[in-house]
Amino acid sequence: MRSPYQDLPDRAFWRSSVGRDDAASLAQLWTPKAGITRETALMTIGSCFAQHLHRALVRGGWNVLQGEDMSAHLPTRLCHRYGYNLFSGRYGNVYTARQFRQLIEQAISPAPAPGPIWEKDGRFYDALRPTVEPEGLGHPDEVMQSRREHLVALRGVLERAECIILTLGLTEGWIDSASGYALPTAPGTVAGDHDPARATFHNFTQTEVMEDLRASRDLLRAHGCSARFVLTVSPVPLVATASGDHVASATAYSKAVLRSACGELQMSDPDFDYFPAYEIVTTTIARGPYLDQFARQPTDEGVQLVLKAFSLALGAGETSGKGAEADSPAIPPTPLPTPVDDDTICEEILLEAFRK
Repeated sequence: MRSPYQDLPDRAFWRSSVGRDDAASLAQLWTPKAGITRETALMTIGSCFAQHLHRALVRGGWNVLQGEDMSAHLPTRLCHRYGYNLFSGRYGNVYTARQFRQLIEQAISPAPAPGPIWEKDGRFYDALRPTVEPEGLGHPDEVMQSRREHLVALRGVLERAECIILTLGLTEGWIDSASGYALPTAPGTVAGDHDPARATFHNFTQTEVMEDLRASRDLLRAHGCSARFVLTVSPVPLVATASGDHVASATAYSKAVLRSACGELQMSDPDFDYFPAYEIVTTTIARGPYLDQFARQPTDEGVQLVLKAFSLALGAGETSGKGAEADSPAIPPTPLPTPVDDDTICEEILLEAFRK
C-alpha cells in the first residue's frame, strides 16, 4: 500500500521538523525560489518590524541598499529620529500594500500628484511620512521640496534593487479624501486633525492586497526594474483598531489576510516569495513566541532567529545580526522581555496615548 505522504521530506512533518531543536530544522523553514547572496542588492521597506530586519541585515553584512544615507554625518539615534537609515529610503513606515503601491507610483512618475500636508502648532508635516521631521518644517513648500528630493533618491534605490524585502504590517488604514492617498496613520495622531469628511477608514481585503502588490510589480517592470520580491508579515500586533472589533480579533484578521495574500502570491506568481518571519516570532516553531512583556515588540532573540533562518536557508552561514563575523547562537530558551531596538520609529504606537 502506498500513501502520497510516504516520500515527503522531513520538513513536511511536524514532529521531524518543528519537533527538532536544531539549526537544520530552522533552515528548512524557508525554501527560497531564487538565489540571494550577500552581494544581492537588497531593498528593505515596510512596517515597524522592517526596521528590525533592516538593521539586522546591515549588521549581518548583507548588501542592503541605503538611499539618503546620513550615517557619516549624524549619530545613529539622530539619524533614526529623522527617518534616516531605518530602511533603504526615508519613506517612513509603509504599513499597507496600498501605501507601497502609491509610493512606487510617485517614485516613477515625472510629476507625482502632491500629497496632503498636515499642520500642528504652526509647523508643517508630510502626511505620507509624518515622522521623518519630528518638529515639522516651517512652510508647506519646504515639505514638498523635501518630498521631491526623497522621491529622486528612491528612484535611485529602485534602479539598483535586485530584491525587495517588503514587510506588510496592517490591513487597516486611512484614506485622504482629496488625494485618494493611503496614509500611514490617522490625522490627529502625529499632526493635523481628524475630520471624517477629509479622511476615511478602510480595512483592506485579501483581494485588494494582492491587486496592489501585483500592480506595484507591474509598474516596476514597466520602468526597467526587475527586482523580485520577498514578502514578510510583521509579527507586531495592532496597538488599536478602528474596525469596531476587539483589538485581538482585529489583529487576527489583519495578519490572516496578509499571510493569505502572501501565500497565494507565493504559490501563483514566480516574482513573489514569502519568508516566515511572522511564524518564527509569534509561534512555537522556533521555541517562541519571542515578544516583549507587552506581547508586542519582537525581542532581540526573535530578530536574531529571523536573520539566522534567512541566512541558513540561503546557505549564507549563521549570522546573528550583531556583526558580519559573529556566530549565531543556538535556538535560545526563554526570551528576554526587552525590545531589540528602543529607538524604533512607529506612528502606530502613538495611538496608545488616546486610550481612556
